[in-house]
Amino acid sequence: ARMRAAGMDAPDTAPWGRLVDGILTQALEPQLAQPTILLDYPLELSPFAKRREDDPRLVERFEAFCGGMEIANAFSELNDPDDQRERFAMLQADREAGDDEAQPADEDFLTALEHGMPPTGGLGLGLDRLVMLLTDRQSIREVILFPAMRT
Repeated sequence: ARMRAAGMDAPDTAPWGRLVDGILTQALEPQLAQPTILLDYPLELSPFAKRREDDPRLVERFEAFCGGMEIANAFSELNDPDDQRERFAMLQADREAGDDEAQPADEDFLTALEHGMPPTGGLGLGLDRLVMLLTDRQSIREVILFPAMRT
C-alpha cells in the first residue's frame, strides 16, 4: 500500500523479492548518480545465484550503478543441484502464474551440477552504458556501433 501511495507499481500478490525489486527499479536506482554498489539481492530475483549462508532469503549478488544506470551485475554461481532444482520449481510456479520470463527447468544443467561444479562467479559489465557515461551521451544509440534502424 505504501508503494502505491508513493506512485509505484505494486501488485497485491507480489512476493517480497518482487516488491524489493519494484522499490529498487522505480525509486532508488534512478537516484544513484554517484558510483554505488548494491549488495545481497532477494533470492526470487536471482534464481542462479548462491544463497547467503547467514540469510537464506538473500543471494550473493551485487550491481554497480553510476549516473542512474546499472553498469555491472555480478553474483556467485549456485552450484548446489538440490537448491537449483527447488529454484526451478519456484520458476515453474511463476510461469504458471503468468510470468513469461521465468525460465523452465533445465534437466541437463541439473545433471551437470550433480556431477559437481566448483565455486565460481561472474561479472557482466555494460560496456555500452559505461561508454555512455564516460562520453556524456543521453542515448545508447549514440554509442553502439550498429544502432538498429528506425522503421
